[in-house]
Amino acid sequence: MENKKEKEMSFLEHIEVFRGHLIKSVISILIFGIIAFIFRDIVFDKIILAPKSENFITNRLFCELGKLINTDLLCSTTNFQIININLAGQLSTHIKVSLMFGFVLAFPYVFYQVWSFIKPALKKSEIKKSRGAVFSASILFSLGALFGYYIITPLSVQFLGTYSVSDIVLNKINLDSYIQTFSSVIISTAVVFELPVLIYFLSKIGLITPSFLKKYRKHAFVLILIVAAIITPPDIFSQIVVSIPLVLLYELGIFISKRVLRNKEKLDLKNYQI
Repeated sequence: MENKKEKEMSFLEHIEVFRGHLIKSVISILIFGIIAFIFRDIVFDKIILAPKSENFITNRLFCELGKLINTDLLCSTTNFQIININLAGQLSTHIKVSLMFGFVLAFPYVFYQVWSFIKPALKKSEIKKSRGAVFSASILFSLGALFGYYIITPLSVQFLGTYSVSDIVLNKINLDSYIQTFSSVIISTAVVFELPVLIYFLSKIGLITPSFLKKYRKHAFVLILIVAAIITPPDIFSQIVVSIPLVLLYELGIFISKRVLRNKEKLDLKNYQI
């Protein structure tokens, strides 16, 4: 009955419903953003600037790994300074970072609002099989953000912050440049980790199949290497570290696509028998 009512809604009514979900999403981002803005010391000193420190957990683990393989290349020496060169630079950075944290923290609710807008257009069987979509998307987004924070960010900060063309040139990194690198890494890895969810929905609407994913697996791996090269420092170790989970996510996507196709075939067979 609900689906029938939804079909009878006009275009403007759909826009109005979408506007309601959008407003709720924006409000949730602003609430979490205000919380992040208030707890400035924790956000900046304990989270954002932490990967710069030699005592950061990932830097210490990489250093221990370097000792095991008898190399000092993995030990962090990020002794560069972060400076601000704009009058309103620190305030604008504070606002931008707060909004970014707001989006990351509010993502489960934002995705739920998107799902709530799409849900009425689905059949009961599709809704039943997609109940875990919000949970799965939220978990993958969080894992991606954590992977970017604990793996890619320290590698990027260590490599880019200590790279030097000459001993005469000192590294004094602009605050905005550091935040831009930090933000792009976290958001990009969080989005990339949504690959299985994307494959699920594309498989549901029939745009891709398991055979298609297997056929273009080699092409996908090349694309993964390109993505890894874009979001990591230009060294082989970092690219391999990032590529491994992306390859695993792609293989997980093939498994998910198989299940979607299998369920679809069972449903078609059931309808045919009826």
